[in-house]
Amino acid sequence: EKRRNETERYKKLSERFPYLAQELKKTGVNRLLLWEEYRKECSNGYSYSQFCYHLQVWLNAADVTMHLNHKAGDKAFVDFAGKKLSLVDLKTGEVRPVETFVAILGASQLTYVEAVESQKKENWIKANENALWYFGGVPAALVPDCLKSGVTKGDKYEPDINPEYSDFAQHYHTVILPARPHSAKDKALVENAVNLVYIRIYAPLRDRIFYCLEDLNQAIWELLEGHNKMNFQRLEKSRRQLFEEIEKPALKPLPLERYELRTFLNLKVQFNYHIELREDRHYYSVPWEYKGKRVQVLYTDRVVEIYHDHVRIAFHKRDRTPHKYTTLKRAHASPPSVLR
Repeated sequence: EKRRNETERYKKLSERFPYLAQELKKTGVNRLLLWEEYRKECSNGYSYSQFCYHLQVWLNAADVTMHLNHKAGDKAFVDFAGKKLSLVDLKTGEVRPVETFVAILGASQLTYVEAVESQKKENWIKANENALWYFGGVPAALVPDCLKSGVTKGDKYEPDINPEYSDFAQHYHTVILPARPHSAKDKALVENAVNLVYIRIYAPLRDRIFYCLEDLNQAIWELLEGHNKMNFQRLEKSRRQLFEEIEKPALKPLPLERYELRTFLNLKVQFNYHIELREDRHYYSVPWEYKGKRVQVLYTDRVVEIYHDHVRIAFHKRDRTPHKYTTLKRAHASPPSVLR
């Protein structure tokens, strides 16, 4: 009789395990609160220590513990996969490798995957942005590995964030928290996601040939939906279901407009009171009194802005004509000098 009662008591608790795991991901919810609620419903239930023990045993399954410690809406982990996919040149038959970007939300493990041309910062930032729009919201933090597109110097306490990546994060009202160097715990979630991408996306595509990124990504996204809708082994829910139930409501809203990539440079004003934008080999004027001084240049596809001590001193429309000058003579020329 005693053994039967114990079996029945454990059965009642075990039926709650998926619910308990889901609740633990919500802000402010801990084991003590869940135990108190459990005892209100089960007066002859386990003590707090036994409750925690049985719950932890159940949670030790890998696919449950991987996301247990992440609160809903808290973090998205982002990285490039180590192995590459490829495109084939339709004219020459040349095989060209491309990078695979992976983003995963911590609590629900909802995953986003996209093939991009390279790990250059513009591709990295655009893929990060596409992930946020796929999620339909913004987590409190983005956690990249220490690659140069996102982090210029990896440091356990004070990493240097790429200024363009930081500007992107500011636009989306989130922060960058680089994974700590040599910390397996910080990287475990995204590395597990990458391994699943190899199994559920790379493997099914291994015998297919793609000639452009658009077609490759379309195939990736079709398989990705299957991955996100596949149930976890122990939770009996999918990533998509968990996302809709607990993570989506916790994400911050997207801004009204997408981010426009801005590049930052520190330059010295030349003797003729111009700076050179080397990407275009084009020159832009500043007020003459700043010649020889260090300035900060911020440019997009459309405009060039020049700052000195955080004060904007010049604004120009971008001109990609090489070896030419864009000059505001009336505003910038020193009297009575004339630009030669």
